[in-house]
Amino acid sequence: MHLALVGPTATGKSALALAAAAELGDVEIVSVDSMQVYRGMDIGTAKPTPAEREAVPHHLIDVADAGEEFSVTRFLGAAGKAIAGIEGRGRRALLVGGTGLYYQAVVDGLTPPGRDADLHARLDARAEESLPGLYADLARVDPVAAGRIQPTNRRRVVRALEVTLATGRPFSSFGPGMFAPAPGLPVRAVGLWLPRAATAARITERFEAMERRGLVEEVRRLAAAPCGLSRTARQAIGYKEILEHLEGGTTLEAALGRAVDRTRSLSRRQRMWFRRDSRIRWLGTAENPLAVLPALLATWTQP
Repeated sequence: MHLALVGPTATGKSALALAAAAELGDVEIVSVDSMQVYRGMDIGTAKPTPAEREAVPHHLIDVADAGEEFSVTRFLGAAGKAIAGIEGRGRRALLVGGTGLYYQAVVDGLTPPGRDADLHARLDARAEESLPGLYADLARVDPVAAGRIQPTNRRRVVRALEVTLATGRPFSSFGPGMFAPAPGLPVRAVGLWLPRAATAARITERFEAMERRGLVEEVRRLAAAPCGLSRTARQAIGYKEILEHLEGGTTLEAALGRAVDRTRSLSRRQRMWFRRDSRIRWLGTAENPLAVLPALLATWTQP
């Protein structure tokens, strides 16, 4: 039985997972984070340090250049190989992260619909001209999907329309339990919970620390690289806002404020996503995530 530690961003999952791994001794961490896959995006994604990755083997980190597009399909392939390797070494995978779709794809064996590159390019060009118009088209053909997607989320609006038009099926029909069947991954999953006020404070503190560590310089360096940042990477929270500061004249203070607001919104959406999964056992604490370590270990070691 593999393990999983999921939940909203900035709740301390990574530190708790490292502490648990040190106690358990037979696990390797598999990151379930859609942005930690990118090389060079270290500070803004709160990526584990080299020392932490040396202490406990980590997988699905630094597997793509920041100029590449990365998808759930690619993640599934890489995760499958990583978990097979972990099993081959007689160890267990510990899935850690907050990207709900990636987590569910692995655990439930979801097979997402394929891609139509030409159609995607045409839709993306239309989004460049009028994203509201494209969102209105999605609302007409698949109102359920439109209701689940923010009108300003260009990547998801384009993808939803691409799948709907290419397959003749509403994108919303490819939801949990309606993908093509595939073997899932047996896991004992725990969700980490903190009060909203505590999470909000941690998010603010995190961005202040990221700025001190050199987030602006990191984004500047990545943007100046030959391949730059892909459309997906440019949407990463913190990176998008700093790019607006560097390229559009937004003040740094305003950019960081927007990043904090976006992260708080993401945290709420993550909480709602994972709460829908009744298989997840939730553990909470008022402030220090490491306080739940004994309960976490008891959950994972019980028969």
